[in-house]
Amino acid sequence: MKIRTAAIAMVVLLGASAWAAPPDMMVDPLRGPTPLTESATPPLMSPVENRDVRRMRTYSMQPPTIPHKIDGYQIDKNFNRCLACHARVNTEQTQAVPLSVTHYMDRDSNVLAEVSPRRYFCLQCHVTQTEAKPPVANNFQDIDTILKRLTATPAEKR
Repeated sequence: MKIRTAAIAMVVLLGASAWAAPPDMMVDPLRGPTPLTESATPPLMSPVENRDVRRMRTYSMQPPTIPHKIDGYQIDKNFNRCLACHARVNTEQTQAVPLSVTHYMDRDSNVLAEVSPRRYFCLQCHVTQTEAKPPVANNFQDIDTILKRLTATPAEKR
């Protein structure tokens, strides 16, 4: 019985010493080589894309991305700057893409005269794009590209 107790105590002590690494040796992979005890210098923010070109969506029902800068836009309970251009009543003048009819429906699919409160805060679903280099390599292909490649004749594949 004493041997068993001693063995358990030894395992507990060895386990505790494994967790008690000196703080200067602990490294967080997201911080890079900077130890946890030092302040890391954040990378510069990438500039926001400002091309006003509609981007292809990568999956069905994906919210479209915002193709322009929105710095300084007021979007709060009192005012939504996006609606100045994208509300259906303004799109003829602004030539902006109108909001989908789903933005004017409540959760029971009742059509409303104004934008639904659950769709009012645009940045919950829609995001701007930056001109940043991807952090990892990406060879993503959407399903349409894959299906075209699979159904192409041998002459088209060349």
